[in-house]
Amino acid sequence: MTLDEFTIYQTRQFPNATGELSTLLRDIGLACKFINKQVNKAGLADILGAHGAVNVQGEEQMKLDVYSNEVLINVLRNSSECAGIASEENDHFVAFDDIHSVNSKYVVMFDPLDGSSNIDVNASIGTIFCIYKRKSALGQPCTEEDFLQKGKNLMAAGYVIYGSSTMLVYATRLGVNGFTLEPSVGEFCLSHKDMKCPENGKVYSINQGNTCKYDDKLKSFLEYCMEEDKESGRPFSHRYIGSMVADLHRTLIKGGLFMYPADSKNPNGKLRLIYECNPMSYIIEMAGGIGSTGTQPVLEVTPTELHMRVPIFIGSKKMVEKALSLIQ
Repeated sequence: MTLDEFTIYQTRQFPNATGELSTLLRDIGLACKFINKQVNKAGLADILGAHGAVNVQGEEQMKLDVYSNEVLINVLRNSSECAGIASEENDHFVAFDDIHSVNSKYVVMFDPLDGSSNIDVNASIGTIFCIYKRKSALGQPCTEEDFLQKGKNLMAAGYVIYGSSTMLVYATRLGVNGFTLEPSVGEFCLSHKDMKCPENGKVYSINQGNTCKYDDKLKSFLEYCMEEDKESGRPFSHRYIGSMVADLHRTLIKGGLFMYPADSKNPNGKLRLIYECNPMSYIIEMAGGIGSTGTQPVLEVTPTELHMRVPIFIGSKKMVEKALSLIQ
C-alpha cells in the first residue's frame, strides 16, 4: 500500500473528513522525494559544504539546508491545503496569501534538514515536520498565533530519514506508520504498520562530550547508565549520531532514551520546540513512549516564540521515567 493509498484509506474511516490533511501529507512526501534525490547526489554534484550564510540561530547553513528549505516552501506554497509555513531556517513564518491558501485550514512547521553537519561525512540525516489546524479566521492570511500552539494540539507529525533506505514515518491520533521509498517506482510504500516504541531499551543517546557542562543530577544518571547491573541489563550502550531523526528512529524501533538536556552553556536546552521537540515527542507518544523537558511533558509547553528552545528527554517509557526520577 502506497502513502497515497494509505492516507485515502484512513480518510474514509471518518465520514466528515475532507481529505485536506491527507493531501498535505502527500505534498510533504513529494517534497521529500526531491530532497532525497539531491541527498543521493552528495559527492557527485556541487551540493556539499557550507552555503556561506548563517540561519536565525547563528548556525552555519549547508547547501543542502538551503535547497531543502526552498523545496518544502515551494511545494507547500503550490499546495491548495497549506495556509503558511514556519521553518527552522527562516527568521519569521511565511503566510501564503493566494485565494486557496487563505481558505486553507492548516499550517506546517518543519526542520528541512536535521543533522546537516552529517552531510559531508555521508551519515544519516532527515526532515522533520508537523501540522496544526490554524486558529485564525479563514479567508485571511494566517498569523503567528497559528504557529505558537502547544504540541498536544498537533493534527499530524512526521519525519523522513535519508539513510541506507529512505523512510517516511508519520503519526496521527490513529497511530504511527512507516513507509519506505521504493526507488524503482518512486513511491513511499507501507513497510512498518502501527509502530510501537518498546517500553524499555538498552541504549542511551546523549552528547557525552558535554558532560562537564551538565549538573550533578544529570551526571549521576549517566553514571547509573554506565554502572554494571546484570538484572537491569546495565551498563547501557551509548549511541549518538548527532542527528535527532537518526537517533530517534533507532529509539522508536528498538527502544532507548534520547537526551539533549540543558547545560551551563545552553540553560534552556538547544533543540527547537516547534520544529524538533514537539513533532518528535508527538510521534514517540503516539507510539507509547514519553517526551519530557525534565520538568513537564514537551507537548504541554506553550511556545512563546518561533525559535524557542527546550531541554528534552524522550524515548521508551520506563527509561524516561527512570531518568526523570533521578534528575528531579
